[in-house]
Amino acid sequence: MKLSSTSNRRALLAASVAMLFGLAAAPAVAQASLDLKIIAPAGPGGGWDSASRSLQQVLTATGAAKNVQVVNVPGAGGTVGLAQFVNNAKGDGNQLMVMGITMVGAVLTNKAPVGLDAVTPIARMTGDPLVVVVPANSPHKTLKDLAAAVKADTSKVVWAGGSAGGADHILAGLIAKQAGDAAKLNYVPFSGGGEALAEMLGGRVTAGVSGYNEFESQIKAGKLRALGVSTAKRIEGVDVPTLKEQGIDVELVNWRGVVAGPAISEPQKAALVAAVNKALKSPEWAKISKARGWDDAYLDADAFAAFLKSDQQRVKEVLSSIGLVK
Repeated sequence: MKLSSTSNRRALLAASVAMLFGLAAAPAVAQASLDLKIIAPAGPGGGWDSASRSLQQVLTATGAAKNVQVVNVPGAGGTVGLAQFVNNAKGDGNQLMVMGITMVGAVLTNKAPVGLDAVTPIARMTGDPLVVVVPANSPHKTLKDLAAAVKADTSKVVWAGGSAGGADHILAGLIAKQAGDAAKLNYVPFSGGGEALAEMLGGRVTAGVSGYNEFESQIKAGKLRALGVSTAKRIEGVDVPTLKEQGIDVELVNWRGVVAGPAISEPQKAALVAAVNKALKSPEWAKISKARGWDDAYLDADAFAAFLKSDQQRVKEVLSSIGLVK
C-alpha cells in the first residue's frame, strides 16, 4: 500500500512538471514563429515612423516576436500606405500597420479608394495632447479672447497646423464650430511643425495647433503662448488649462493605433493581438512612451474597433462642417 501511494505521488509530480514545462514552452514557440513587417505609412522621422520603430523595438525586446521589419510608405496622409497594405496584407498574419486620426481624415479628404473598414483593428496605442498657441506678442491672452475673435469673424482668424484633414485641422474646426462659423475656417496646412512655427513667429498667422511636445521648447522660451490643451485633464506638470475649463466643450487627442490586414483568420488575429498586447503592457513600452511624451491611450482589439467606427463618423461630421468633405 505504501509503495502504491509513493508511485502515485511520483506519477502526479511527473505529470505536474510535464504540464508546467508544456505551458511554458507553448507561448515561446508561438512568439518565436512571428516574423513581422510593420508598415509606417509616412516618411522617416514622423509620428507614425517613431511609433512603428518603437513598437518594433519592444516587440523584439520582450520576445513577443522573433523578427520585426519596418517599411516606410509615405504619401497622401497615409492613404498610399493604406492602399498598399490592404492589397498586400490580405490574409497575412505577419503584417501590421501603424495609423491614427490623421489617416481617418485623409481617407475622407482625399476620397481614398480604400477605407479603414478594410483593416482589422488590433490595438489603440498612444494619444498625443494637442495645444493651441499664439505668438507671445498676440493680443489674444486667453482662449476666450481667441474664441471671441472667431465669433466676430471666423475668416479673419488664420490657423496654422499639420496636413489638411489631420488632427490639427480637426481641432481647429471643432473650436471654430463651438465659437463661430466652422464653414469659414481659415486654416493653412504645413508639412511640419517647423514651418507652422515660422509662420507664427513671423506674425503671418493668428494661432497654431500641434502636439504639445512640438511646441514645448518655444512655449518654455516665451516665444509662444499656450492658450489651451485638448485633453480631458491638464498635462501633468504643465500649467496650461484645458479647452473645456475655458468654456470650449472640445476634447481631442492625436491617437495612434495598429491594425492588421483584411481577411485574416481568428488564430492569426489572436497571435497578433497577444504579441502587440505583450509589447504595449511592458515596462519597455512604458519607458519609451514617457521619453517621447506619449499618453497611454490603450484599447484592446474589440474596443478599438468600436472606437474607430465612431471616430470615423465624428471626423466626417467635423470635416463636413468646415467644407472639406461633402
